[in-house]
Amino acid sequence: MRPYRCARFCAVAYLDYFRPDIGIPTTDMDYEAILESARREAGAEFVAAFARELAYEWCEIYEAMSERTTNIVRFQCGTFEYLYDDYASLEATGRVPYDPVTEARLVAVSGRSLFQEKARDDFRLKGWVGATEATFGREWDKGHFIAHSIGGAVDRAEVNVFVQLRALNRGWSEAGKRFREMEAYCETNPGTFCFNRPIYDDQAARPAFFEFGLLKVGGELWMERFANR
Repeated sequence: MRPYRCARFCAVAYLDYFRPDIGIPTTDMDYEAILESARREAGAEFVAAFARELAYEWCEIYEAMSERTTNIVRFQCGTFEYLYDDYASLEATGRVPYDPVTEARLVAVSGRSLFQEKARDDFRLKGWVGATEATFGREWDKGHFIAHSIGGAVDRAEVNVFVQLRALNRGWSEAGKRFREMEAYCETNPGTFCFNRPIYDDQAARPAFFEFGLLKVGGELWMERFANR
């Protein structure tokens, strides 16, 4: 297990504009192996160790897959920590030239589910980008990487919103039913550690897949990969 490197993942962008050259990268992660390593090395604190190691793995794989300069920032919103590639700031400061097809986007988010008493901030969701069907088409929704029902937000955390297949978001498809079941588990069991890692196949912010995972009450890992194309 690697030691915690706070200088790399901090509250502001780390300015190591990194473009790796490591051959053919892969998006695959052995979540079970990472979890078992955390159990062995951290004992009762294994969840925190698991979350920390996931952050390193997610960022390293993302950098290798992105084929672009990255500017990963880390911030907390509620009980969730977001890792975000703030590419727009690189463009704004002239570090990279403006590119209309290269977008800032989420690397991953993780944290513990939290019961929400307040209503969902739909007014911010409706104002994000524009009218959903007019902008994206009838098969798409404005989805949440972390649902409002388990502690996700839009206000002050627009990075939590992404373009998601409507059948998946609303639980209409078989995959959507499984996704909703996992969200319901987190809602029914407040304090559940869960995460969402989008996987991209281009430079845009709409993921081709995403991995949603959680640790059950007994510590068992439940992770699914969902297609979003």
